[in-house]
Amino acid sequence: MAKTDAEKTKQLRKDVAPFAKSETRLSIQQLLNTLVPLLLIWGAGYFLLQYSPWYTALCSVIASGFVVRTFIIFHDCTHGSFFKSKKANDIIGNITGIFTSFPYEKWKREHTIHHATSSNLDKRGIGDIDMLTVDEYLEKSKMGRLGYRLYRNPLVMFGLGPLFMVLVLNRFNRKDAKRKERLNTYFTNIVLLAICAVLIFVNGWATFLLVHGLTLFIAGALGIWLFYIQHTYEDSYFEVDSDWDYVKAAVEGSSYYKLPKVLQWVTGNIGFHHVHHLSPRIPNYKLEDAHESVKPLQQATTITIKTSLESLRYKLYDPENYRFVSFKEAAKRETMRGKQFAVK
Repeated sequence: MAKTDAEKTKQLRKDVAPFAKSETRLSIQQLLNTLVPLLLIWGAGYFLLQYSPWYTALCSVIASGFVVRTFIIFHDCTHGSFFKSKKANDIIGNITGIFTSFPYEKWKREHTIHHATSSNLDKRGIGDIDMLTVDEYLEKSKMGRLGYRLYRNPLVMFGLGPLFMVLVLNRFNRKDAKRKERLNTYFTNIVLLAICAVLIFVNGWATFLLVHGLTLFIAGALGIWLFYIQHTYEDSYFEVDSDWDYVKAAVEGSSYYKLPKVLQWVTGNIGFHHVHHLSPRIPNYKLEDAHESVKPLQQATTITIKTSLESLRYKLYDPENYRFVSFKEAAKRETMRGKQFAVK
C-alpha cells in the first residue's frame, strides 16, 4: 500500500467506521453454524471409533477447522465486536474460550496490547511471535542465536508451539495480571479440568487424546500459522516508537491473506487482517465487505497460500531496508562487516 499521510489515514478510518457494527442475527447465525457442527463432529468422533480410529482421526481434523472458527468468535468477543452488549460478549467469549482452551480476560488484555503495539520495534513482547532485528541477532551469543533459531524453526513453532500454548501459556497468568484476570484464568482452568476428567473417565485417555487432543493440536498449529503469516512477509511495516503510526501498522504491517472460499469461511475472514487491525470493532462477518468497499484497503500486501509458504524463510527484520530477511542473509551481512572491520 502506498504511504499514507495524515489526511488519508483520517479518511480511511472514517470510511471503515460504518462496518464497525455487529448484527445480532448474523452473530447468532454464526454461533449456530459453528458450535453445533463442532459438537456433532466431536460426538461422531467418539461414535465412529468402534469402526476405525481413522474415522475418528478424520473427525478430529474436520473439527479442528471449526475450533479455528470458534476462536474467531472468541476473538471478536474480546474486542467487543461480536455483540452490541458487553455482557453478551463476555458470556459468549468465556464459553468459546472454554471450547478453544483460551482464558477470556487474559487473552483480551494481551491481545489489546498486541493491537496497540503491533509493528512497533520498541514495544515487542506481549501477544506477538518473538522477532529479532538483524543487529539484535548478531549481537547474541552462540547459545542465544541457537535458542532463537530453534524458536523460529517451523517444527518447533508449529509442532511444539500448539502444545506450549495450550498447556502452559494459556494456563498461567502474567505477573502483572489483575485480580479479575487471574480469577477468570482459574475459572477457565477448573472448568476445562472438570470437562477433561469426565471425558477421560468415560472414554479413556487414548480416545480423549485422539478426539480432543488431536483437534486442539491441529487447530493450534493453524492458529499460530495464521498469526505468523499475517505479520511476517518481506515488506511488512515495522518502525521505532517515535516514527510508529497506528494506521500504517494496521494496513502496511498486516497482510491480506487471500484464501479459497472454504478456508476463508473456516478462518472467519481473518485473512482480511489489515482491515481487522485498522478497526478491531468490525465483526468478522463484515471484514470482507469493508475490504471490498474501501479501495485503499485493496492495496494492502496480498498473500496467497503459495506465496505464504515462502515467508517461512523470513526470520529477522532489517530496519535499515524495511524488510524481513533470512538467517543466510544475516550471515552474509556479518561476514561483510567482518571484512570491513579487518580493512580498517
